[in-house]
Amino acid sequence: MGTIAQRKRADGTTAYTAQIRLKDQGVIVHSEAQTFTKKALAQAWLKRREAELEVARATGVLNQKKLTVGDLLNSYVKQAKGITEWGRTKTSDIKRLTESGLAEKDARMLTAADLIEYCKARRINDGAGPATVLNDIVWLRQAFLSGAAMFGITQPVAAAEAAKADLLRTKVISKPQQRKRRLSADEETILLDHFSSRDARAQIPMLDIFQFALLTARRQEEICRLKWADVDAEKGIGWLDDVKHPTQKKGNRREFRILSAAMEIIDRQPRIADEVFPYNCRSVGAAFTRACHLVEIEGLRFHDLRHEATSRLFEKGYSIQDVAQFTLHESWTTLKRYTHLRPENVQER
Repeated sequence: MGTIAQRKRADGTTAYTAQIRLKDQGVIVHSEAQTFTKKALAQAWLKRREAELEVARATGVLNQKKLTVGDLLNSYVKQAKGITEWGRTKTSDIKRLTESGLAEKDARMLTAADLIEYCKARRINDGAGPATVLNDIVWLRQAFLSGAAMFGITQPVAAAEAAKADLLRTKVISKPQQRKRRLSADEETILLDHFSSRDARAQIPMLDIFQFALLTARRQEEICRLKWADVDAEKGIGWLDDVKHPTQKKGNRREFRILSAAMEIIDRQPRIADEVFPYNCRSVGAAFTRACHLVEIEGLRFHDLRHEATSRLFEKGYSIQDVAQFTLHESWTTLKRYTHLRPENVQER
């Protein structure tokens, strides 16, 4: 079933290529090869893969129609189209996966070793971080689960599970580190002064947006999507459509609390569009990053203002249930990631 070919490399060293070809009625139904620096390694790989292929043949896996990892990814995209709206990150990640060498592999014969090799190459060759590569495994597993349901190919799911366990153990992949960046009083004063001095000649009122974010704990895209029609000044609430959610975003309309100070900021905005802050959210983020660079504030992102606002609400004495009415988190497990209390602000009782 397998052969080993010896050849000389350009640098004078010897390489051993182990190749396996399976035929059905004279037609090649499966082919794969790996190259090693030692013949013993090629023989060990050949022995292991022949045993795995024997099991696959006995269980009928090889009798299934050949589908590549790319086929499963494309099918997953097709199944989700018009039903599930993905963010930019997931869309670009899956596109990159479909264009990778991994996409060419036969999904019926995919192994944990294939996925481990791919992930290590992403870390070493592409410079991707452990949390970024973890996303690849997450998206692949989702596509493999879809493939298991659509085509009855379960091997990729098992391979992904085994690979993920080993990759986490060896720290090739890991969950993203939780940010704990707080805005200091001096940094807040510096940014307030900076935005105050430039807003008169700028298109985006960053002073108001900066203060609004600190009062409401809203994300930058949520601030830019808030509509006049969805603000109830009498009740002190606002409504947002398609609020971020781990499983349901589209149609997720939620109401959130708006304090009087934040309502004053809304009231002084000119009514020039349906939105209270009718600006591109990316431009808002870019303006904030640029301001931090100009005033030499390091390591601060616009999203850190959401963490800061959440922490301030707790420090003012609001309960978990109260704070959730501002942030719209549905569980304490998620909400506490945005809470970074300072020990000196814990009051004596």
